[in-house]
Amino acid sequence: MNKSTGVLLIAMLTAGTAWADDGVQAHIEEGKGVIKAFFGALKGELVKGMKEHGPVNTIATCSKVAPSLAAGHSQMSGWEVARTSLKLRNPDNAADAWETAVLHEFESRKAAGEDPMKLVKAEVVEEKGRKVFRMMKAIPTAEVCTKCHGEAIADPVTAKLDEFYPQDKARGYKVGDLRGAFTLKKSL
Repeated sequence: MNKSTGVLLIAMLTAGTAWADDGVQAHIEEGKGVIKAFFGALKGELVKGMKEHGPVNTIATCSKVAPSLAAGHSQMSGWEVARTSLKLRNPDNAADAWETAVLHEFESRKAAGEDPMKLVKAEVVEEKGRKVFRMMKAIPTAEVCTKCHGEAIADPVTAKLDEFYPQDKARGYKVGDLRGAFTLKKSL
């Protein structure tokens, strides 16, 4: 698979039988729509908070809004919608084994030259005896992200992060680094 066709790495695994491509592709397209809607809502809230209140006060908003947005998009879409990272801010977003493996794969693919904006993985897996469609899309670090996730975070922001997230590991990122990923799950 070359880079242009490798944008979506799809492993179609089900009891030894490959899925019909159109069925998997339909789940991928639906998942992309769910991620786009969730990201749009989350980004809108964060941009609004940064403009109205600055990064210090947006941290409180983010700690409450992001989980409720994920829950709302999960309920609306029928998918489990979340974010995760190898360097967590919120321990409630801890990656499971599949997500951890995909995050490491994304890092390797980025190091091999793939565009972080296009890193996606979709796969049918078996969990507890049932078929589950899993999908992740990388979240590259943008300039605005560095205000709260960067290498040089202002002291008032650091103090507020320490208050809300005493075990925060989601710092030290540079523009273009993989900040984490959106993650979706849906029973088939």
